[in-house]
Amino acid sequence: MATFRPPQRCQPAGHPLNERPMSTALRPSACPGLLRIVQALDGGICRIKLNGGSITADQADAVADAAERFASGAIEATNRANLQIRGIGEQSAALIDSLLTAGLGPQTAAGDDVRNLMLSPSAGIDRQLQFDTRPLAEQILATLQTHPRFHELSAKFAVQLDGGEALAMLEHPHDLWLSAFERDGEMLLAFGLAGCPTDRAVGAVTVENGHALVVAVLELFLELARPEQTRMRHLLDEWPMLAFLEQLRERVAIKAAIARQRTPLADALHIGVHAQNADDRVYVGAVPALGRLDPAMLRGAARLAREFGDGSLRFTPWQSLLLPNVKATDAAQVLENLGQLHWLTDAGEPLSRLIACTGSSGCGKGLADTKHDARRLATLLPQAQSVHLSGCPRSCAAAHRTPATLLAVSPGHYDLYFRDATLPGFGTLHARNLTIEAAAILLDARSRSPLDA
Repeated sequence: MATFRPPQRCQPAGHPLNERPMSTALRPSACPGLLRIVQALDGGICRIKLNGGSITADQADAVADAAERFASGAIEATNRANLQIRGIGEQSAALIDSLLTAGLGPQTAAGDDVRNLMLSPSAGIDRQLQFDTRPLAEQILATLQTHPRFHELSAKFAVQLDGGEALAMLEHPHDLWLSAFERDGEMLLAFGLAGCPTDRAVGAVTVENGHALVVAVLELFLELARPEQTRMRHLLDEWPMLAFLEQLRERVAIKAAIARQRTPLADALHIGVHAQNADDRVYVGAVPALGRLDPAMLRGAARLAREFGDGSLRFTPWQSLLLPNVKATDAAQVLENLGQLHWLTDAGEPLSRLIACTGSSGCGKGLADTKHDARRLATLLPQAQSVHLSGCPRSCAAAHRTPATLLAVSPGHYDLYFRDATLPGFGTLHARNLTIEAAAILLDARSRSPLDA
């Protein structure tokens, strides 16, 4: 079975590691990384990028220990299947060093920002997968970190590799996406730029040319883009897609795009017990309320991974956790134990479907305490709904459009939007300046409306 190898520990020289600039001056970033602590109202933030969302039980213990010893103990699962530690104070250098010792750092110091490759959380084990993306992903990640030119990319520049899994986040826009499909008995990778795998592909390559395609697209982007053009969409605003593809064909063999449809097969596959592609194995999914967990929750999950799984944990773009390769006969026990650790394990629990950013309790841009308000909302909703509470228009907690968004306008008050595919941003503004109680009434009414079926 293919697995990700933990990256080698990088050895930054000189002074405290977090003071070492990780972004080039060409496209500097204010985003946190493992080697760059970014300050917030509640202290420093350290973001730990996980290869394919995967982490070993020992590494999970190291994250829990670091959060407990050198920070406030607050750990967050992010919408890119990473982890971050909040509330870091004066011991930031010790925290970083402990994470590097655990093998959680990049292969090169300058490579930390650019290891942005999203896979399905069930890569290699999903019952519907077309092919196991992990070996190709490992090759791409190594190149992203070691190719010096790629360190000029923005820390937000991101690639998605989709193996056709049933459990897949298909709504996060990526600068480059690749999606597996079969044609005439041959496995191919459709690809597109500045979009999602549900979009129409602009071309296709063989699986063997998948790595070459990623390298060619990124090199061509860096040759054509001005420094202020940090994302592929910025370049395509002024550079015609056909012109970009014409130059791309000079670097890698591209097949013509074909009509294909990529849709998820079911909802809420990231929570509960679900069969794998091995007959007697399942994965068990659980959600930390609003993406926030503590060291005890993470250590407990690591213990369950060792006892009942394969010793690994996988984090997801739904800010949740999978424990893979659990025997079907052990699934009920694992689910019960996760519940005892305060993980949410039932998709019917309203809190399991809510998203909320840090809010005003930890972010200077937040206009309301979104996490507090989300917990209040969960008690008022008769049934689970996918709702996003955002403290400001930046929408940090959700990279995709949720069916409903509550955008804070002042403490305890929100504007309510409903998703509309024809409109940018959050969608259609439905009501202004609502209390959480008023929002709950409108959300419940919307869920019962036949127009929303």
